[in-house]
Amino acid sequence: MLDSPARENEIKAVLGRKPALRAWYAEMYEHYAEVLPRCPSEGVALEIGSGAGFARERLSELTTSDVIAYAGVDRVIDAHRLPFSEGALRFIGMINVFHHIPDVEAFLREAERCLRPGGRVLIIDQHPGLIAAPIFKHGHHEDFDAQAPAWRFESSGPLSGANGALAWIVFQRDREKFEALFPHLQVVRYQTHSPLRYWLAGGLKSWSLLPGWAFGAATVLDRALLQVSPQFGSFSVIELERHTGGS
Repeated sequence: MLDSPARENEIKAVLGRKPALRAWYAEMYEHYAEVLPRCPSEGVALEIGSGAGFARERLSELTTSDVIAYAGVDRVIDAHRLPFSEGALRFIGMINVFHHIPDVEAFLREAERCLRPGGRVLIIDQHPGLIAAPIFKHGHHEDFDAQAPAWRFESSGPLSGANGALAWIVFQRDREKFEALFPHLQVVRYQTHSPLRYWLAGGLKSWSLLPGWAFGAATVLDRALLQVSPQFGSFSVIELERHTGGS
């Protein structure tokens, strides 16, 4: 069921009845809005793994896409083989998608090929912080292996297959490997966020412990925890820039 296009209505229903979760996703789309003005003016702004999200409600310039044929997306696209010519993209964004890509090296090669100089990738994904790591390992339905020696994993499906530690592995643990493999993609930001809000909102589960009216207070608490240590963050914002130089 996780990998079925029919799940679109279920996800939209969850977002509709959980205002705190919708507010969290709206905040993530604001990260898109922050980065887009720093991208070239020409080219396609692409979201990968749009699913049943509402990015286009916030940013009409986005082309939405997914590997699953959801009714609401503009294009059905496999992140391993982007159907764009060299330099055709100015922006690539994704939220909680990177850790579902079975071969992220192939995706990053495609991103490096398709982005214009100055173009950017914005990845919002899981971070194995002090709160999140035990949840990912013991209380989450997706696979999580921070010790995985390789970036690839065998996938059972677009959403059912995952390694929740993958973004941290590539951009933190294996940063030197990333820089050697992709000299034209520079990590300009790895910033943790959201220690508690997503979990309290119940994610895409049916339940929630965070009513919409309490989202602001939970945001204050999240920010206070991050002031104590960035390692309280359960998610990360990762910004890459495509440039022409290299080591």
